[in-house]
Amino acid sequence: MSDFKPVAADRLLNFSGGDLLRILASMVFLAVIFFMVQLNFGGSGTNSTLLIIAAVIGGYMAMNIGANDVANNVGPAVGSKAITLTGAILIAVVCEAGGALIAGGDVVSTIKKGIIDPAYFGENKEVFVWAMTAALLAAAIWLNIATSIGAPVSTTHSIVGGVMGAGIAAAGTFAIADWVQVQKIVASWVISPVMGGVIAASFLYAIKRFVLYQTDMRSAAQKTVPVLLGIMAWAFSTYLILKGIKKIIKVDFLTALGVGFAFAVLVYFVIRAIINKRAETIENTDEGIDRLFMIPLIVGAGLLSFAHGANDVANAVGPLAAINEAVTGDGIAAKAAIPLWVMLIGALGIALGLALYGPKLIKTVGSEITELDMTRAFCVALAAAITVIIASQLGLPVSSTHIAVGGIFGVGFLREALEADYNRTVDKIRTRFADKDDFDVGEEFIEQFETSSMAAKKAMLRELKQKAKAEEFSWAQRRQFKKAYKAKLVERKMLYKIIAAWIFTVPLTGIFAAMLFYMIRGMLVA
Repeated sequence: MSDFKPVAADRLLNFSGGDLLRILASMVFLAVIFFMVQLNFGGSGTNSTLLIIAAVIGGYMAMNIGANDVANNVGPAVGSKAITLTGAILIAVVCEAGGALIAGGDVVSTIKKGIIDPAYFGENKEVFVWAMTAALLAAAIWLNIATSIGAPVSTTHSIVGGVMGAGIAAAGTFAIADWVQVQKIVASWVISPVMGGVIAASFLYAIKRFVLYQTDMRSAAQKTVPVLLGIMAWAFSTYLILKGIKKIIKVDFLTALGVGFAFAVLVYFVIRAIINKRAETIENTDEGIDRLFMIPLIVGAGLLSFAHGANDVANAVGPLAAINEAVTGDGIAAKAAIPLWVMLIGALGIALGLALYGPKLIKTVGSEITELDMTRAFCVALAAAITVIIASQLGLPVSSTHIAVGGIFGVGFLREALEADYNRTVDKIRTRFADKDDFDVGEEFIEQFETSSMAAKKAMLRELKQKAKAEEFSWAQRRQFKKAYKAKLVERKMLYKIIAAWIFTVPLTGIFAAMLFYMIRGMLVA
């Protein structure tokens, strides 16, 4: 007992010290925002004071986006050990901030996804400013809570819920909300993860079928990996053109697809030449093939982060830009210009939040849901880009967070299914060689079976089926085998926690935003 208290106290001290340093850095960032906006806009009335407060809340929101949402882009690369946590944070910080500042655009939609009709506010700028402030704060607090419990949630859905709740409270009617859009968002809770999971699992199965299940994996990789990396180049270049630089250059879908395909062809021939040249140095093992995906995975994480910074910075600065337009401009607008200072708050806030608080969610996404190697992480990243492209063309409001996490669950559940099927097959083989005289023959057969290609496995099983008597198992025995050999490769607690967080995001932020609106109105009217 004498050693227990000092150890516990030491751990508490270490935790508190690191936590206090992060809080201090966050407070310094928010204080800088306060004084800079105060210097430029202070002293001109109540609305200017609200603009200053909204700017601080916008910085807080941006930090929470960096802490929670960015993990989806770099988490798989870290979990697969393609890159260290520090390296991933550095890449993401540069790419997120670069995407926001270079390709974030100069105009942003003030009402995210058109979820409410600003016409309901009329010329009442004060009420609109209160509502947007409440929405921004509610979304930021929810993201903070989600990050603290290790749940990756959609920042887009968070701000949508906040805007909807505050808008309904301000207008005093549910008619202000576009319920068709709400239905689409609710549908995306299912569409996003399922689509991401199916696509990621499909690519992983293809890699296993055509490369990892082959006897000569090295030769199979020479044929298959260049094709896969060409597909990745096609998907990511198209994704970057459509989502990452859309606010700099407007390109239609077919043009983006064509440019992406041309780049993919170039990448295919370059990668094929490199792999052919290195063929003798590639190990004929799972680990050897896995390393072929390291560089593409790191590049993919950087490109996803750039596109995320360009695309999702609006979640942090959209309501702030709306408040700025209402206070300094002509009134309430559906679209508002983004001043440089507003964009800087979004970009720097995302980068700082990622650096200070991002590691928790990066570890969650990268290693706490299911075990990821570089091949699986590559499939998740590729699925994220392809799913966003498909969904955007179909007009489906999907979440990048839901897609990435769905992809991780997809590869995990595929591994469970394949592992369970393999274990049942091996069990049946052992059952057929259950006699003592045949035991050694059975173990030799299993050893040969484990090292054979997929085609050879099928041939061996067909031959065994012809020679062996079919066993008849009772229903209870079949359930026992199924339960015993079903590998648990996906953490169920994480699955339930994440699904619960996704379901509650919009209603909770909506209710909280409405409460905050009434609080703000009560303080200012009184």
